Amino acid sequence: MIQLSLMKREHMADVLRIQDYCYTDIEPESLESLQAKILASPSTCLIAEASEGAVGYLIAVPIIYPHLPSLNAPTFELSADADTLYIHDLAIDSAGRGKGVAQALVRASIDAAKRSGLSRACLVAIQNSQSFWEQFGFEKIAEPTDELRAKLASYGAGAQLMRA
Repeated sequence: MIQLSLMKREHMADVLRIQDYCYTDIEPESLESLQAKILASPSTCLIAEASEGAVGYLIAVPIIYPHLPSLNAPTFELSADADTLYIHDLAIDSAGRGKGVAQALVRASIDAAKRSGLSRACLVAIQNSQSFWEQFGFEKIAEPTDELRAKLASYGAGAQLMRA
């Protein structure tokens, strides 16, 4: 059985392990960058655990769309005027795959965002994950601004801005 809970400092070793396992097209983010987002918005960052321990996580932060945080930024500050949940990172290790872990994390995150008044969500799809995100109603942003294109380039070839 999968248990979702709010991410805490003691989960960071598992988060780094899972991130390293999952991201093959880009360099994994630093502990500092991940913690900045988690500390800024602890209610939107989730860990998934099973009997074998942590099997996945989701890091999301409220933003003012389209002002996405930069990849691997060492700091992150919430804005009181945030209008969109930015799903920054979703990663599932081999023990969590095929068990609905990713779907549970995404649904829980989006539901929590809606309860807090955020009616929209966005993300940067990488490693050919666009079809996964489409099942949650995310659609490709056809013409991102020049500023967004520059940020997308840091996520590797084929990175795609999506919004729901």
